[in-house]
Amino acid sequence: MSKAMYPGSFDPVTIGHLDIIKRAAKTFDELVVGVLNNKQKSPLFSVEERVKILKEATKDIPNITVVSFSGLMADYAKENGITVSVRGIRNGIDLDAELVQAQYNRLLSGDKLETVSFFTRPEYSFISSSGVREVAMFGGDLTPYVPEFVAKLVEEKINDKK
Repeated sequence: MSKAMYPGSFDPVTIGHLDIIKRAAKTFDELVVGVLNNKQKSPLFSVEERVKILKEATKDIPNITVVSFSGLMADYAKENGITVSVRGIRNGIDLDAELVQAQYNRLLSGDKLETVSFFTRPEYSFISSSGVREVAMFGGDLTPYVPEFVAKLVEEKINDKK
């Protein structure tokens, strides 16, 4: 049985993230979507909110579990029987960064964690969570980039911070 993990901040989850999740869920028997609690970032949504949002966004995909984690993904994977790290690649910059991360994960896991990359569909290649947050800050329409319920949550959160 193959068990993979797609780790990320997902602040907020985008249609690009969801496309990778759906494709990975078809590829692996079990997919863990890991919401990173990164203490070095100031997220728009708390880790608990991001987990709740992802659970709602993926509720119709049966082989997905959404969890939060902190620390090294390689450690979480080792502790939970995960053998594959799923990554999305939008461009050459992502490829360079993910190659480095894959090498770290391979070494940190004792060569027990493989990285599998999914290339983003062209229509999603420019979408990023940071871009979505910026569009939201200036009152732009978010529905081309995130699910409709996520757009409403982002808009509410941005308005609360003003």
